[in-house]
Amino acid sequence: MDKEEPVILAVTSSELPFDKYKRWQWWLMVTISITFLIIGESAVVILARFYYEQGGSSKWMATLVQTAAFPILLIPLFSIPSSREASASSAPPPSIKVLVLISFVLGVLIAADNMVYSTGLLYLSASTYSLICASQLAFNAVFSYFISSQKFTALIINSTVVLTLSASLLAVNEDSDEPSGLSQGSYIVGCLVTLRASALYSLILCRMQLSFEKVLKKETFSIVLEMQIYTSLVATCACTIGLLASGEWRGLHREMEGFHKGEASYVLTLVWTAVAWQVCSVGAVGLIFLVSSLYSNVISTVSLTVTPIVSVIVFHDKMNGVKIISMLVAIWGLASYIYQNYIDDLKARCTQAVVSKSSNGSSC
Repeated sequence: MDKEEPVILAVTSSELPFDKYKRWQWWLMVTISITFLIIGESAVVILARFYYEQGGSSKWMATLVQTAAFPILLIPLFSIPSSREASASSAPPPSIKVLVLISFVLGVLIAADNMVYSTGLLYLSASTYSLICASQLAFNAVFSYFISSQKFTALIINSTVVLTLSASLLAVNEDSDEPSGLSQGSYIVGCLVTLRASALYSLILCRMQLSFEKVLKKETFSIVLEMQIYTSLVATCACTIGLLASGEWRGLHREMEGFHKGEASYVLTLVWTAVAWQVCSVGAVGLIFLVSSLYSNVISTVSLTVTPIVSVIVFHDKMNGVKIISMLVAIWGLASYIYQNYIDDLKARCTQAVVSKSSNGSSC
């Protein structure tokens, strides 16, 4: 595998995203994807925590709703003009066997990751959960190095270290604000499983980017929706099997009746959580396709720094000194990645300008 420049954009000068789309089209799709990811991820954390706060207890149900609403993606998929999409793609489609294998592997990994995330959120407040999830950016940098051959720069190393410190501060925080009725041991378990989920999520993003680049090789946005639909179908089937095998399905009716805000609120919470997850996922996968898995993780981390503020307003979570320091450190790590992105974007544009103007001797 060829070495890439140490960039968040993860593109070479000959494969800049502006070569695939008009400049305004690319920026429009990136802006929409960023909006979907930030709003969707903030909403799902708040809604999932609300589900647990109001009496929900089924981890398998909380996991199932993360992918169950994938059929709504058929609406935008069929709305895309097929002729324009077909002309935009120059690479032959992958075989059915390869597509099934990719969807199955990624779908099972997504189901497992969603289950671990649901477990972590059961034991943690929304704000603590979100701040620990910021560590996924550090994990993504490591996986990008081994999977995509991305080099480490000083800024990336700095960001990796400070994000790890941010998560560690919360893990050893004695003045934790775990949900009522849970012990300090449960809080530590929640921290550990959330770290594990962050690592697995980063691995999934890297594998998905590799699938786009090396296997699917398409330059259409419909492939983003197709990837999300296929993997969500597999993940939904896996979670349904888990729900039935665990026996948690027997207690769902009782759980709905005992929901503090009423049965209608229970149903609406699950429905809107499922919809929000699809909005979030489309944004994440869209950024992987348009830019890179690392950039998708950067934007995801932006929403994770917003969620603690929202959770203080909605759930009255405590914002103690350790949590404030952890948030500031997380923002510092995020800023390092963003600045690295800015530097490498300038380099990529400069290289493209040199290539396009080499005939008249222009230089950057």
